[in-house]
Amino acid sequence: MAEGARAVLADVAAEFAELPFTDPGQTTVDGPIGWPGYDDARSRAAERTGEAESVVCGVGKIGRAEAVLVAFEFGFLGGSIGERTGLRVQAAFTRARELGLPVVSLVATGGSRMQEGMRALTQLHRLARQSALHRAAGLPQVAVLRDPATGGGWATLGAGADVTLALPGAQVGFAGSRVRPPGDDHAYTAESQHEHGHVDQLVDRAALPARLERWLLLLTCRSAAAADPPRALGAAEPPADGWAAVRRARAPERPRADAYLDAHFDWREDLGGDRCGGVDPGVRCGFGWRDGRAVAYAAQCGTPTLPAGFRTAARLVRLADRLGIPVLTLVDTPGAANDGAAERAGAGPAIAELFGAVASASVPVTTLVVGEGGSGGALAFAAPDRTWVTPDSYFSVTSPEAAASILKRAAADVPATANALRLRPADLVELSVARGIVGP
Repeated sequence: MAEGARAVLADVAAEFAELPFTDPGQTTVDGPIGWPGYDDARSRAAERTGEAESVVCGVGKIGRAEAVLVAFEFGFLGGSIGERTGLRVQAAFTRARELGLPVVSLVATGGSRMQEGMRALTQLHRLARQSALHRAAGLPQVAVLRDPATGGGWATLGAGADVTLALPGAQVGFAGSRVRPPGDDHAYTAESQHEHGHVDQLVDRAALPARLERWLLLLTCRSAAAADPPRALGAAEPPADGWAAVRRARAPERPRADAYLDAHFDWREDLGGDRCGGVDPGVRCGFGWRDGRAVAYAAQCGTPTLPAGFRTAARLVRLADRLGIPVLTLVDTPGAANDGAAERAGAGPAIAELFGAVASASVPVTTLVVGEGGSGGALAFAAPDRTWVTPDSYFSVTSPEAAASILKRAAADVPATANALRLRPADLVELSVARGIVGP
């Protein structure tokens, strides 16, 4: 059984003040559908746990950050969501908006409360409504998935949060252990949800307070100022011609996105996937801390970008835009993945999604091309008016090899084709594709 709500709150928050709640009182015997013995079951649960319901809500301090905390008490009827649970969560979200605070949900629930029938299930509408109102107010939500996190609790407060963390080994899934088909137990674990892009990070219990503090600091630091492009980490001298620029950008020793992110930020936290079942290991998305403020980042790591990578980047840009946090993108890809698997996974729609997210962002987006800039798969990551390039990068309508093939040229003509494409850093500045070339 999951650890009690009070113990989790004491471990996570240095200070916690429970919110007052006016119970609407009981108007029926054994609940809204007259479930035999329900009143007795509630009384026993209250006596056993010391709680009046399956959630405990209040304002807490997590390190330097403040948030409204919603902690599920699994010992109270399996942390199930009933009508009073929904009312308490609604009151907590309402108070959070009054205070301008984020909400952290510490989820441990088996789902909706059977003894209240559809009156229990419709509380998911209530929870979803509160989550939507919080998003509309520009306030972040973080979920921590404890064990178990199933049913409607996972499908609203858990999966619906801006950032979802999970304790290793936790049972996480829409179907609870007693109703799902046998044979694929791994699919219902925190590890599987992380592998498939539904959970952002797996966090050990001991590291949870510090990780929550970092996320809350990052997500609540609004700024109107654009992010500065990082400094160049590789070669400083300009390439001799277009083909030299291509070969330099493709060099194995050339610095990649991780080196740029580590050098640019004091510390950072990654998001884990596209929330649609996909993760692209060749794309890094998250939020970093630099010079006392937060910056969101979406970085290509030098590989063909998968549809999941474009969708994760679009998720990042939309989240940063809603929270008022500037965005930094790093371009480095030979192009979008173009095999059959990528097409079936929606390469075109995923690229369109990212183009739309960047185009509609109200926060400033800054781009640095750090390596290969291959065609539309690279351009989707680029800001149309705030793009810089490094001396060891190139940006092209397509690769020189593909251009030669399209123009029915011989393989020996690839270097000349690269020169004709005017893809060098200096060419990009002259063509007004880039604002400038960054130095070391």
